Amino acid sequence: MRWKVAIIGFGNVGQAFLSLLKDKRKQLFEKYRLEFDVVAISDPIKGSIYNGEGLSLEKITQLLSSEGHIKDYEQGERGWDSIQTIEKSNANIVVEATPTNLQTGEPGKSHIEKALNLRKHVITTNKGPIALYYRELSKLASQKGVFLKFEGTVLSGTPAINLIMESLAGSHIEEIRGIVNGTTNFILTEMAKGKSYDEALKEAQKLGYAETDPTADVEGWDAVAKVMILGNVIMGGNLRVEDVKRRGIVGITKEEIERAKQEGKLIKLIGSVKREDGKVIGSVLPIEVDRKDFLAQVGGVTNALTIKTDTLGEITIVGPGAGRIETGFSILSDFISIHTTLHRF
Repeated sequence: MRWKVAIIGFGNVGQAFLSLLKDKRKQLFEKYRLEFDVVAISDPIKGSIYNGEGLSLEKITQLLSSEGHIKDYEQGERGWDSIQTIEKSNANIVVEATPTNLQTGEPGKSHIEKALNLRKHVITTNKGPIALYYRELSKLASQKGVFLKFEGTVLSGTPAINLIMESLAGSHIEEIRGIVNGTTNFILTEMAKGKSYDEALKEAQKLGYAETDPTADVEGWDAVAKVMILGNVIMGGNLRVEDVKRRGIVGITKEEIERAKQEGKLIKLIGSVKREDGKVIGSVLPIEVDRKDFLAQVGGVTNALTIKTDTLGEITIVGPGAGRIETGFSILSDFISIHTTLHRF
């Protein structure tokens, strides 16, 4: 079977995934017998193109480098919007890499629903639809006999979702807590070195770790989405946005940081899900973490999750929680997982 791939959303993550496919095509065939064509790309800014025989990844890359968009790609149908691309293309696997919307989950939710209803496998890095609508989307995928994969929604390319659901299958997960946002962890790390919040934020923006508008990160909303995914997917909860107790890092002072240090602690923005009185509860809060706690040792933009199980005690995963290539890799790992599950050889 030769996979036909459509990429919906062609920002940094979609571009990184395409770059990995281009660079690893030979390796993917030799190791997994995985053959593919990227037949469609749809993005309202970068452009949209469809060719059922496959697009030239080299030509797409060249256009991006020289023009900053793919609107001038000549061989194929141009100008389809995302829904048209999902409906009319011959893709059998759809990569949904549009930006997260934690209010409505759109447009990602509609993209995913459309693809699943057409019995096309879906891989997404979009946190919104999974955080808000996991149950119904998962049920739809099951009814249609296709896969819905979303490894990149929590720790980017660092294995978390698949590791817990597959490698820890049979374990009872009692609690998951950790650092799930690299921007805030970088800011708090810099503040522990003596910088003010404003100074640390400016440094994060200068290095590309924080957006011009950092609200989603520093107010804790990005972490809330990840906590919801962990709680609802891994622990079977039914968390809504308003159920997650949230406080970001805005307003934390140098004095608070220094006082915690004097007590042998560091302030970290900790996302947590656990079972309490038969319910799954979640929180995203700045916590004074004892220096002996492993999470206190995790600095900079690195993320970490500690998973408390009934079989192995505590397991901690550490790795990059954001990044263009890292998130693109999460799509690739999900792609390989779908292929190897369906085509054992």
